[in-house]
Amino acid sequence: MVAELVSVGTEILLGNIVNTNAAYLAEMCARLGLSVYYQTVVGDNEARMTEIFQTALGRSDVVIITGGLGPTKDDLTKETAAKVLGMKLVEDAHTRQRIESYLDDYVKSHPGNTVTENNWKQALVPEGAKVLDNENGTAPGLILEKDGKTVVLLPGPPGELKPLFEEQVYPYLKKGQPEVIYSQMVKICGIGESIVETKIADLIEKQDNPTIAPYAKTGEVHLRITARAKDKAEAKKLIKPVTRELKVRFGKNIYTTDEKKTLEEAVVELLAAKDMTVTTAESCTGGAIAARIVNVPGASDVLKQGFVTYSNKAKRKYLMVKKSTLKSEGAVSEKTAREMAKGGCFMTKSDACIAVTGIAGPGGGTDKKPVGLVYIGCCVGGHVEVRECHFNGSRSQVREQSVVSALTLLRDCILEYCY
Repeated sequence: MVAELVSVGTEILLGNIVNTNAAYLAEMCARLGLSVYYQTVVGDNEARMTEIFQTALGRSDVVIITGGLGPTKDDLTKETAAKVLGMKLVEDAHTRQRIESYLDDYVKSHPGNTVTENNWKQALVPEGAKVLDNENGTAPGLILEKDGKTVVLLPGPPGELKPLFEEQVYPYLKKGQPEVIYSQMVKICGIGESIVETKIADLIEKQDNPTIAPYAKTGEVHLRITARAKDKAEAKKLIKPVTRELKVRFGKNIYTTDEKKTLEEAVVELLAAKDMTVTTAESCTGGAIAARIVNVPGASDVLKQGFVTYSNKAKRKYLMVKKSTLKSEGAVSEKTAREMAKGGCFMTKSDACIAVTGIAGPGGGTDKKPVGLVYIGCCVGGHVEVRECHFNGSRSQVREQSVVSALTLLRDCILEYCY
């Protein structure tokens, strides 16, 4: 079946809020085996909403509409959908009772507030609709069926939309699906998108089911393998040989096949598995590497200390970088990065230290040392490796690329030097 997503809200068109609902629903539809060919955003205007709803119903089997179910005059989704489908609005006694209870509790918790008449607008539903109780708000979800088409109406706030979809809409749609779509993610670091694509060109050219789709991230490439089958078990069987082949081609550059796992999580898990500790020694990244590591639960078991040595004086005092090195080579140099990494290990008695020094910009660059030049050093078990990197983009982009490259180098050195 073909599904279509329509997001209602002028605030989305104006860029006042980010439309995270569409991304979430697209992923959920994919899991259900629904083909999503169109996503549309429309403002709070009845004429334009009518046109969009009619178009969507003309080309899709399931139309999921989000937003515009509130109590105010500009909340027109339910009313417009009912008109398009030729369904009159009637008050649903069950919904009114739920709204009354919800608002009574709200007023008790917020003295001075009163219940206004427009709230009862949310108790009106298209006649014959399946009403979905909203445990997190006053606007119920709705499922409308007519002439073989299904329209799902969901409130816009993600905290209301997601529970409604997962607990009630997902099971409802799943009953009508003869197939499922299952995906496996393969995450790669240390190789650019163009190289990855070249290495899998033959697989992409002959793909049918499953398919491989590459996604470029900062310093990473993610490959999503997707299979369509009668059930999840069969889909997994189709995906397994493709995943195996990718592991052969990319080896240690694959840091996980878990869609939810991040690079820093993989690094922390690796450090923990090796019973190792790490120190960060940062200049241009200003503590961002340590921050990424600290994001991971259990980081306290592996992260020993973090240095932000922005000045030359700090590099000398805390990381034992030689004065002569800074004078002859400069703070942004291969030798300084090497001494920062070694000094970090020595000063904290850590098993590993990852160090970064560079020019993030927008100023400070020269012909010999341009903006985007970054040296990343890693010391593991007495072995020191330094990589010279040339990054493009804004200051924040250079810093972000430096962080990802540093985590990648740390992982590579642990795999190389620790058995």
